[in-house]
Amino acid sequence: MAGKQFPSLAHARPASSRCLLAVGALLLLSAVYFLLLSPSPQRPFPSPLSNPSAATTSFVASLDRFLDSPHHPDASSAAPADLDAAIRREEEARLYGDPGGAWPAAPAPLRVYVYEMPRKFTYDLLRLFRDSYRQTDNLTSNGSPVHRLIEQHSIDYWLWADLIAPETQRLLKNVIRVQRQEEADIFYVPFSTTISYFLLEKQECKALYREALKWVTDQPAWKRSEGRDHIIPVHHPWSFKSVRRFVKKAVWLLPDMDSTGNWYKPGQVYLEKDVILPYVPNVDLCDYRCVSETQSKRSTLLFFRGRLKRNAGGKIRSNLVTVLKNVEGIVIEEGTAGVEGKVAAQNGMRKSLFCLNPAGDTPSSARLFDAIVSGCIPVIVSDELELPFEGILDYRKIALFVSSNDAVQPGWLVKYLRGIDTKIVKEMQSNLVKYSRHFIYSSPAQPLGPEDLTWRMIAGKLVNIKLHIQRSHRVVRESRSVCTCECRVGNITRLL
Repeated sequence: MAGKQFPSLAHARPASSRCLLAVGALLLLSAVYFLLLSPSPQRPFPSPLSNPSAATTSFVASLDRFLDSPHHPDASSAAPADLDAAIRREEEARLYGDPGGAWPAAPAPLRVYVYEMPRKFTYDLLRLFRDSYRQTDNLTSNGSPVHRLIEQHSIDYWLWADLIAPETQRLLKNVIRVQRQEEADIFYVPFSTTISYFLLEKQECKALYREALKWVTDQPAWKRSEGRDHIIPVHHPWSFKSVRRFVKKAVWLLPDMDSTGNWYKPGQVYLEKDVILPYVPNVDLCDYRCVSETQSKRSTLLFFRGRLKRNAGGKIRSNLVTVLKNVEGIVIEEGTAGVEGKVAAQNGMRKSLFCLNPAGDTPSSARLFDAIVSGCIPVIVSDELELPFEGILDYRKIALFVSSNDAVQPGWLVKYLRGIDTKIVKEMQSNLVKYSRHFIYSSPAQPLGPEDLTWRMIAGKLVNIKLHIQRSHRVVRESRSVCTCECRVGNITRLL
């Protein structure tokens, strides 16, 4: 035994320490693993606005603050003598500047050049609205208050006000304003087309439209692209109507796409070129807490409040009234204007599971977005309807789509709605809370709000826009016929 060698205590300690360290590391990794796999507790949905206390969602309140703030034109540079060559240099620098050869190397912000138009096309019209908006007796031919119509189509204001705000006050990072035209992906035309239509005399409005048309089409960037990379807000179907045929290659910001030809001529609008934007809601947002509190009070199966007689595709409203009147659990009311009408509509929607959204004079209606922000599941009966941001949002999660033929069959719609499982209803109500943020315009514009999604949709069209601009520079004119939207199949809401 004397010759047997045993390790000394001094040599044994390091091995023991290494063991303990290894065991400790394994325990730590196990704890992290189980923490990651354990289900996270359910949390209430966040507010639709990133910073609710700082954001303004009222058009009039935001406009007051906007017009009362000092606005100094930024030092935007004039177009270079050879704008096309300058743009090509910028694009080649981006293309070849990345060692990896990718263009762009990472998702880059959309770069927008905002025209500094004469004030008569912008600020003067906004002041005209602000100084006269309390006169609610100036009604349109169908009885709607003019200023409310302007407000629900005020997308031109919300987009423009965000673009020209100081960068330190902006929250959107996927779109930036540039001062040099050769740096721009897109050119924004900040003409208030809806205000001018409703608040100016007919001939005065047409004259202003012609002036705006000349001003825009005289710009070097317009001449280079024939307007293909220009954004024009024409959100009311009558906006800019007398001169629209001269700007049909531009990207239009629209409420819908009426394929009947009542509002837009064949070849003027199509999804590949234009962008659908939501109306500004007329009712207050019913957030997560509101939806939770009203859920047990939603005793009405189906609710509708609005004009019962409309033209064009809206004629279906009278047919729906015929088959739905006097049915238990269904409320169909003629709409009224003003504050009282808003309160009645808002209360009715918050007491209902489903809200009927038939076509109006056009396929779309502001009522759809009122229903969404009220937590009332829309039942859409409008076969020609196109929806905002559908390349990003899945409306099947928040709305029901019913063909006109089915909806007017006696008893069909009521049976269909009553047959929907309660679990599905609750899931759709939950989705409405999450989706509502996409339809609330605000100042400052919020991430994933309608302003943000508008620029995301336009960014998705950018490569195709550049394709057509470059192609137009080299194709011999009249050398070939080009397919227009006249050969595209219109939207339908039925299975083929």
